[in-house]
Amino acid sequence: QDWGYGRHESFSTEELIAEKYSGIRPAPGYPAQPDHSEKQTLFELLDAGQIGLSLTENFAMQPAASISGLYFSHPQSRYFAINRIADDQLGDYARRKEISIQEARHWLSPILGE
Repeated sequence: QDWGYGRHESFSTEELIAEKYSGIRPAPGYPAQPDHSEKQTLFELLDAGQIGLSLTENFAMQPAASISGLYFSHPQSRYFAINRIADDQLGDYARRKEISIQEARHWLSPILGE
């Protein structure tokens, strides 16, 4: 099955923005995956530096035209957002990532239930 920007797909800019393609492409920093720091794990797994990609201290990708994401082609895939989280969830996240509560609070600020 072709999906995404497959060889049999030809979408206008408007169709791409309206997500007429099959599947979803959630990315770090967006509602389904709010923590930008997860890009570091992705970059390490893919050895992205080998092809000239890098991350800034705030996890912006360089060169600026670079993109990253998780790609799911199932036709029933739907975008979703992570709901607000409470302090106990923030603490658990920090513990599992082995980071301080303050650092977790920084990266997850858009979804904190404060």
